[in-house]
Amino acid sequence: MTTDPQNQARLLLTELANQARQYARLMRFDKPIGIWLLLWPTLWGLWIAGKGHPEPRIFLVFVIGVIVMRSAGCVINDFADRNLDGKVLRTQDRPLATGAVSPAEALVLFCALGLIAIALVLTLDPLTQSLAVIGAILTISYPFMKRLIAAPQLVLGAAFGWSIPMAFAAQTGEIPRLAWLIWLAVIVWAVIYDTIYAMVDREDDLKLGIKSTAILFGGTDVFIITLLQIILMFAFWLIGAAAHLGAWYFSATLFTGLFFIYQFLLIRHRQPDACFRAFLNNNYVGAAIFIGILLDYTFSAAV
Repeated sequence: MTTDPQNQARLLLTELANQARQYARLMRFDKPIGIWLLLWPTLWGLWIAGKGHPEPRIFLVFVIGVIVMRSAGCVINDFADRNLDGKVLRTQDRPLATGAVSPAEALVLFCALGLIAIALVLTLDPLTQSLAVIGAILTISYPFMKRLIAAPQLVLGAAFGWSIPMAFAAQTGEIPRLAWLIWLAVIVWAVIYDTIYAMVDREDDLKLGIKSTAILFGGTDVFIITLLQIILMFAFWLIGAAAHLGAWYFSATLFTGLFFIYQFLLIRHRQPDACFRAFLNNNYVGAAIFIGILLDYTFSAAV
């Protein structure tokens, strides 16, 4: 026969498990696309900076750091948008919007993630630690930029690409021009995919006063995205030339062109569901570039 204390313990465990699920949803563990879009450029930087052989300790720190910082970014983003998400169909079931997680809980979770990030950074060299401070500022400021500037995607791109100079600093102790070239390419890429993402919510954002490049570009959005994709393809070519990469890498860049054509076909009619699929497709862009880098260093080294 089950006793009352046993029932209470079971109820407590159930409640804790439910709350943990809400925290996981707040950190977007149920939607890992953001982790991938942050992880791929990080891997590009680690492999190129390490000449195909990144230091294992640095690799682990950066991969864990990607998960932690993306989670922290989602928490602070939802905290900033807690009074707006409930008015948008796509975001109305987020934990802060529904009240499943309180603003105070979100701030505590954000601070906990921040402490983990600090602990990770302290294992790296002073230059990388200094860069991490800038990265933290970019992460925290982005959600609020959506209310202040017409192109907040530039701040998002700067934040998502900041692991590039950090990776070079951690691996080599310096930040060469190649690192900044890759960083600029990531900014262009982020403007592309986050503009596509913002096209999904454009009507709601207009009503709520949220700024985005989808609103800024207006009726020229598809044209500008296509132009930026061409610029990004050229940037990929410049990166390959500067890093002395070969056929494997440049073949991979051709696949990104195919993905961009597919994205154009999806977004040309500006249907929200199709635009969201085009946004998700950018995961394959990042993966293709990394596979090209990985294969190039693997097989070039074997020759």
